Amino acid sequence: MTSTKILIKGGKVVNDDWSQISDVYIEDGKIKAVGINLPLSGDVNVVDATDKLVIPGGIDTHTHMEFSFMGAKAVDDFYIGTKAALAGGTTMILDFVIPQKGQSLLEAFENWKSSADPKVCCDYSLHVAVTWWSEKVKKDMQILVEEKGVNSFKMFMAYKDVFMLQDHELYLAFCHCKDLGAVAQVHAENGHLIAEGAKKMLSMGITGPEGHELCRPEEVEAEATQRAITIANSVNCPLYIVHVMSKSAAKIVANARREGKVVFGEPIAAGLGTDGSHYWNEDWAHAAKFVMGPPLRPDPSTPGYLMDLLANDDLSVTGTDNCTFKICQKALGKDDFTKIPNGVNGVEDRMSVIWEKGVHTGKMDENRFVAVTSSTAAKIFNLYPQKGRIAKGSDADIVVWDPSTTRVISAQTHHQAVEYNIFEGMECHGVPVVTICGGQVVYKDGILHATPGQGRYVHRNAFSEFVYKRVKQREKVNKPKPVRRVPYGGPILSVSNQNEVMSLENENFHQ
Repeated sequence: MTSTKILIKGGKVVNDDWSQISDVYIEDGKIKAVGINLPLSGDVNVVDATDKLVIPGGIDTHTHMEFSFMGAKAVDDFYIGTKAALAGGTTMILDFVIPQKGQSLLEAFENWKSSADPKVCCDYSLHVAVTWWSEKVKKDMQILVEEKGVNSFKMFMAYKDVFMLQDHELYLAFCHCKDLGAVAQVHAENGHLIAEGAKKMLSMGITGPEGHELCRPEEVEAEATQRAITIANSVNCPLYIVHVMSKSAAKIVANARREGKVVFGEPIAAGLGTDGSHYWNEDWAHAAKFVMGPPLRPDPSTPGYLMDLLANDDLSVTGTDNCTFKICQKALGKDDFTKIPNGVNGVEDRMSVIWEKGVHTGKMDENRFVAVTSSTAAKIFNLYPQKGRIAKGSDADIVVWDPSTTRVISAQTHHQAVEYNIFEGMECHGVPVVTICGGQVVYKDGILHATPGQGRYVHRNAFSEFVYKRVKQREKVNKPKPVRRVPYGGPILSVSNQNEVMSLENENFHQ
């Protein structure tokens, strides 16, 4: 990116731990100074932030740009998706590499990165999914961590016969993540129950989008969440639950954290901003817009409940699971809900939805907003303080946020490629008015100045301190030890064959 000098004057700088009226001086893509009344020179671009907040650019922890899934390809590619992200105040995305079963993780990573590099308008990094298990997968994971800057791997407990791992494979994958210093992520839903539930719904003549939620009710998500936490805790592996969608699953994550387990929960904009009642809409196309996995929940109190837990750090970070399909693509499942491509929008509206439902309602303050939209993600994925903080030396990814301005979300005005918006008509207090990414003004006064390829891939080192401090200490002090005892010296039963053992057991039973 070209050198640009920018002085953001008169705003309130907001980090996750403090707020203060300060100027911010940017040069060569980095923050060079934060302070009051910083000197002004003639060749500096001045951004007036009076009566506004100056916050770290958002980090969307969960996107699927141009992902091919269920017979369709997501219409937000890396250019359109990252451009929309910038318009909404997000300056970095974490996308997913999802290999097919049997495919090399390294090959899939290189393919995905080569597709993203020429298109991205903001910085990005990549999670890699483990969709099968073998010694080759283990070696690929190690190379990805040590040479490719990957420190997070996602395992699916759903999508039976496509991406799903069995429990013993989860155990082995979690063990390997712990050894590599990576964060294990799971899509937590019981894939076996979903498969049987889908058959049952279709046999009952339920073919529409409501069947999608009915075959994967929230206890299916909760059960898998509990199982994943149990497996991860048994091997002392830090766990990150992607897209926590239900009250039941959220309670399990909250309880695990209160018990001291190293687990993080990620609600998404869709689950915080709308609900699953739409699946019962009589307009099939309207209902299909909201189909995603896990599904949105029909209980209308769910979004508020998830926001309460997010505000109190029972849930940790926010993403979007942005994976957009047009109505004509969703229509692949017009007669069978299991064939509706799963995915919704969110990358452009996440920041505004969380401000509206979290800060404007008084559930969280501006500092917690920064934590859940950028700082905590940066800490978990070992990007902090390069990302997620406004401080000397940090990347100049900054948003000037106007808390007093409102906007109405609409597909008519958004920058995403999909022709609808699941938040259509929502009025949001809190709007990004300037987005600075890599030290350049890329969005101002409603106009984007984003260029494909100006973003870069960001390497992430293993063993994030924020995640692994407790893990390492527990490894030292909690190792099981054998009991020291005098060897047994008494008689030992002599067993000559299996029939004799059975005879002895029957004799003891009848006595």
